[in-house]
Amino acid sequence: MARAERLLELIQVLRRHRHPVAGQTLADELGISLRTVYRDIQTLVGQGAAIDGEAGIGFVLRPGFVLPPLMFTDEEIEALVLGLRWVKQADAPLARAAVNVLAKVGAVLPDDLRDSIEGVGLLAAAAHAADRIDLAPLREAIRAEHKIILDYADAKGERTRRTVWPIAIGFFERARVLAAWCEMRSDYRHFRTDRIAKLRLTGRRYPQRRRALMRAWREREGIPEQI
Repeated sequence: MARAERLLELIQVLRRHRHPVAGQTLADELGISLRTVYRDIQTLVGQGAAIDGEAGIGFVLRPGFVLPPLMFTDEEIEALVLGLRWVKQADAPLARAAVNVLAKVGAVLPDDLRDSIEGVGLLAAAAHAADRIDLAPLREAIRAEHKIILDYADAKGERTRRTVWPIAIGFFERARVLAAWCEMRSDYRHFRTDRIAKLRLTGRRYPQRRRALMRAWREREGIPEQI
C-alpha cells in the first residue's frame, strides 16, 4: 500500500471509532507496524488533521474534520484533462483507468472546479496503427523488470525472434514504440508495437534495474528526464 493511500485509510479507520482507539488496534487493522502508526499519526497531525491522544492511551479523530478539497489552477486542470484524454487513446485497461482517475478527481473537487473539468476545450486524438498484441502484459513486464520474447517483423516484413529487456513504451501520434535492451544485438533497440506479431512473458527478471537502463538509454538518445 502506498504511503498516501495508507494515510487516507488511517483517517477512515479513525472515523469508524467514536472513542479513543489503541495504536496496536490501528496497526492490526491496517496491517502495519505500531511504529508506522505513530509516525503516520504525527504526519497527519502536521498536515492539520484533528487527532487527539497519545501512545499508550489511544487516538481519536475529532468530529467535523474533513480532508481539504483538491485545488488546481486552470492550467493544472487543463494539463490533467488533456493528459487523461490522451491516455484514453491507449489500450483498454489504461483507457478505463483514465476514466476512473478523472471521476475520482472530480468527486473531491469544489463545484466550480468540477465544472471546469467538464468544460476544458482541449482534445486529444491519435491515428496510430492497430496493435496485434495486448499491451497490458507488456506494461506488466516493464513494471516487473521481466524479460520478454518477441516475434517481430521489421519494415521489410522480415521476422526475427528477440529476447529483450523492456524499459518503456513511447506513445506517439502514429505509432507506439517499445524501447528495450535487445540480447541479440547487445544494444538498445526500438520496436513498433504494431509490428510485434507475438509476445511471450518469461517471468524472469533481467539482470539490471530498469531505472539504470532508462538513465543510460535517455543519455544515449538525448531524451530529457520526465515527470
